[in-house]
Amino acid sequence: MTLSLEYLVREPKVKLDKNPLLLLIHGYGSNEEDLFSFATELPDEYYIVSARAPYNMQYGSYAWYAINFDADQNKFSDNEQAKTSRDLIARFIVELTSNFPIDSNNITLIGFSQGAILSYAVALSHPEKVQKVVAMSGYVNPEIIEENYLKNSFSNLKIFTSHGTVDQVIPVEWGRKAKPFLENLGINITYKEYPIGHGVSPQNFHDFKNWLL
Repeated sequence: MTLSLEYLVREPKVKLDKNPLLLLIHGYGSNEEDLFSFATELPDEYYIVSARAPYNMQYGSYAWYAINFDADQNKFSDNEQAKTSRDLIARFIVELTSNFPIDSNNITLIGFSQGAILSYAVALSHPEKVQKVVAMSGYVNPEIIEENYLKNSFSNLKIFTSHGTVDQVIPVEWGRKAKPFLENLGINITYKEYPIGHGVSPQNFHDFKNWLL
């Protein structure tokens, strides 16, 4: 079974006719093992799939899109690569629901950092494919959402977003903009902050798990 992305899967311990899916989307320079370490702690009825980003940075590191620096150390995201990854993830969701007994009406994206940025882009571009998003330590980049996304209906979309107040990689100010942006689209959003850097604290994990349930 060849799908668009490399992945790890944990089958549900409780088998239903169709099980819900948690799709884990790692950050820049990481790999599919990273968030998969959460799998044992997540609810038993879910298929848990952790996807590997398509761009190989060597030594087991992968990216959903390149981040380049200019002479003044300003960061630039490769938005074309990001859009390609957005479409790859959207296709991957369809492939998973075709190949596993997954409930296509109960799909959650869990993204960290660059994975969170992509999760927003996929959900806002394809709200018919995703019902819930957990976006940790990321931000909304409108430039990588499909152009006509404002015509979409977001009535079934729920988003949990979180950020560390001392995040040294993606400033908390960027993360905070998600709440008004998403509320403006009429999306049900829960926003939380934690006194940590660029990472997932035990409290953050506990909170999003409770939110899922």
